[in-house]
Amino acid sequence: MAKKTPEDFRRESQESFRVNLAEGSNVKKVIGIVSGKGGVGKSLVTGLSACAMNREGYKTAVLDADITGPSIPKMFGVDPIRYADDNGNMIPATSDKDIKIVSINLLMENESDPVIWRGPVIAGVVKQFWGETAWGDVDYMFVDMPPGTGDVPLTVFQSLPVDGIIVVATPQELVSMIVEKAINMANMMNVPVIGIVENMSYMNCPHCNKPIYVFGESKIESYAASKGLDVLARIPLDPEFSNKCDNGKIEEYEPDFMDSLVYKLKQL
Repeated sequence: MAKKTPEDFRRESQESFRVNLAEGSNVKKVIGIVSGKGGVGKSLVTGLSACAMNREGYKTAVLDADITGPSIPKMFGVDPIRYADDNGNMIPATSDKDIKIVSINLLMENESDPVIWRGPVIAGVVKQFWGETAWGDVDYMFVDMPPGTGDVPLTVFQSLPVDGIIVVATPQELVSMIVEKAINMANMMNVPVIGIVENMSYMNCPHCNKPIYVFGESKIESYAASKGLDVLARIPLDPEFSNKCDNGKIEEYEPDFMDSLVYKLKQL
């Protein structure tokens, strides 16, 4: 019998934390959307990714693990969750294009009520969202993570069978430090890094349509290359897009800058 390596023990330890899906549910691929800091657009990338794969004909879902700062429901304009199946599992909200969504804001009386919970309680809710929801058949589930490398990202990596993460960055942040924290955590947890998405990358001039680099020239390409990673998308600042998100119409926005991300996800 072969002697187990430290890597074997670490993998078995992770598997022991796994939470089973509700009976009758089957999720084929789980993709985490992460960043080392807040305010970079993880929820935006989560929503765009779910919409992009949905347009390709895949059954998609969003698990909003950003418990204290949920914004997914507003982007999709979905109604609160008020029903459970015969086994007591939540029935997720469904968008206009049939994307399944679970978020703490869909369970609150008022969407503006704050969630003032400690880390272990929040982590427990994330596990419930995964294991006590009647997800049905899902091809791609996107998990919107809170910023940083704390309780909730650790819970997601340990409790869910994450197939890979997408790291979100912006031009003005300290890419070499902030992004690397998220990448290093994924590596430590044996979770593959699918690639990097840069948000707020540029804006198109309304007069000549040339790109304007509001936050300076991006260094994301050289950084990604140094890590052997792909830049999956560069998302511009677009007032039309912001307006659609504010009004729950993210599914009406069909950009062409998500093509590389879609291609990469199809290869998983």
